[in-house]
Amino acid sequence: MTARPNVGAKIAEMTFAVAGGDDPITIGQTKDRWTMLFVYRGRHCPRCKRFLNKLNAVLADWQEIMDVAVVSADTEAKAMADKAEFGLDFDLCYGMSEAQMRALGLYVSEPLSEAETDSLFAEPGAFAIRPNGTLMLVDISNGPAARPDLEELLDGMIFNITNDRPERGTA
Repeated sequence: MTARPNVGAKIAEMTFAVAGGDDPITIGQTKDRWTMLFVYRGRHCPRCKRFLNKLNAVLADWQEIMDVAVVSADTEAKAMADKAEFGLDFDLCYGMSEAQMRALGLYVSEPLSEAETDSLFAEPGAFAIRPNGTLMLVDISNGPAARPDLEELLDGMIFNITNDRPERGTA
């Protein structure tokens, strides 16, 4: 079993390759803005496609408040295929390692068949990271059906940032 992530603690720096050869994205380092990291299951998941399309539709609202990073364990070819098929406006990262999945406390699944995918993959997660690299908010699921409502999550993050709210769930 993977350990639960420690809100309020600095997360390990992780670098993710960006499909299409853009500069890689690194999380966990000190920077000027908040970051929201979304982890999706991969190209094989139809629920992920709906979630990514919803994120794409509200991306400008998110980017006014914070940086957005999106990653899966997929190959670059699969990430590029998703980006092209759905016209996604955000960088799509690929190649998330099992060690990175476990460091974030994500649930890790084996494919049910070769038709699904051919390697371990992370179940969905969302991580709000403060500019100092500490973890403020975590939402993880053990399956594709449970996802945060993007408008509610953004509204909550605006409140948290504006009011400098502390991490919750630390008692």
